[in-house]
Amino acid sequence: MNIASHQSIRWIRDLSQDEFTSRLNGEGLGVRIGPFDANIRAKVDDLYETLFDMYGDYPLLEGERVFSFHVAIEQRRQFGVGKRLVRFTVDGRAPHEDMPAAQALAALEWGINLVIAFRAHCFVMLHSAVVERAGKVMLLPAWPGHGKTTLCAGLAHRGWRLFSDEFGLIRPETNELLPIPRLMPLKNESIRVIRNFSPDAQFGPTILNTRKGTIAHVKPPAASVKNASQTATARWIVFPRWIDNAPLSIQEISKAEGYMLLASNSFNYELLGERAFHVVRRLVTHADCFRLVYSDLDEAVTALNGFVNEQGD
Repeated sequence: MNIASHQSIRWIRDLSQDEFTSRLNGEGLGVRIGPFDANIRAKVDDLYETLFDMYGDYPLLEGERVFSFHVAIEQRRQFGVGKRLVRFTVDGRAPHEDMPAAQALAALEWGINLVIAFRAHCFVMLHSAVVERAGKVMLLPAWPGHGKTTLCAGLAHRGWRLFSDEFGLIRPETNELLPIPRLMPLKNESIRVIRNFSPDAQFGPTILNTRKGTIAHVKPPAASVKNASQTATARWIVFPRWIDNAPLSIQEISKAEGYMLLASNSFNYELLGERAFHVVRRLVTHADCFRLVYSDLDEAVTALNGFVNEQGD
């Protein structure tokens, strides 16, 4: 069912700011994020307004239910120094060290990604951005630093529906990819690139000095969040690579090479074994595989849109 057509649905933005903050401070805020029901608690003063703005388009979950995961972020002080820190926990346990309080949003978003990657093994999980247009999915698998999130954000603001900038979630029994539209974390120069490329894009705060440099999150388009129950199958698998000053290049590659590259860009291929093998094999059998090299985002997005239009069915 398309959740946007469900008349009884409530959205995070339907809450008042005070009620929103009260839930975060209390038993938690219930949020539907793609196929997951999340319970989020937050006790960080500087985070409430940002979360309200960035999560406003998500479905609100109310009443008693079993959540996919419970996560929390709370403010702490470093003993003997008084430095403000934040601690991320999942089901009451901290998976990593505390982080500076100014990085609270990044800590929460990275933490949720970590929980999904470590727990959602009912799905084959590819390390891939995913976008959709006219019922057809384009997978953008890539290693960190190859420009997939920047390219994904650009496409999401040029008529493509955002599934994810990070996870290609696939039910092993089918070829269907499940949307999980979430905040897209841009790094360093990519922040300026997307600000110039799409002035209407809504950004969260600029976060300095993280382990990945400067970070700013882009809010997913509202339509992508509202239509997150609509699955689709892959039509194209494009392996992007950003290289400074490189000329644009889109080259078709063999199914065999596509298979090896896709299998290597997975969170749980080895864990799922034969099940993952069959999923990846079906993907490359039914999709065309390409390698994309680009240096200019506008040029790459224009080329991909033109390329897809020419491909048709």
